[in-house]
Amino acid sequence: MRNFRIVTAIFIVASLLCSGAAQAQQRKGFHQDSWEVTFVGSGTSDENLDGTVLSTEAGVGYFIRDNLAFVVRQGVSYFERPGDDDWAGSTRVAVDLCFGEDLVCPFVGAGVGYLYGDAVEEQFVAGPEAGIKFLASDTTFLFGLVEYEFLFRDTDNIDDNYDHGRFVYSLGIGFTF
Repeated sequence: MRNFRIVTAIFIVASLLCSGAAQAQQRKGFHQDSWEVTFVGSGTSDENLDGTVLSTEAGVGYFIRDNLAFVVRQGVSYFERPGDDDWAGSTRVAVDLCFGEDLVCPFVGAGVGYLYGDAVEEQFVAGPEAGIKFLASDTTFLFGLVEYEFLFRDTDNIDDNYDHGRFVYSLGIGFTF
């Protein structure tokens, strides 16, 4: 069953790549002075639809050069617990260096921000990130992002906390204009 899923995923990605290859030269892509807006969402509940967790994130990016983007991301999560509901938020900024202008655009970068809300200990967050964008049309792309985040209250904690971070994975959709 696992092999079937892998083959299916490869087929879907190959289909996306091939379907847009002929139009790659006409695509707007990610160029200086272009903007992008991204959206990610997820959720989970138990079998009785209790213990619900809903998360969403939106980002706005501006390409200050053909291969360099400044991005602001805002995330919000809602946690339903028996007898209580909590929320958490994060506001982060990042700089991403892109390695492509056609159909596929891998990128690496770094970000810093702040976590806050009822469900988290308020503190700073920072770390490197890497991802890939797949143009589906002139203005639409799918993306995957992996962030390594470490938390700290002040700059004295950065060296101590870097080795005790967490990985954050995102899959989403974006639009350029």
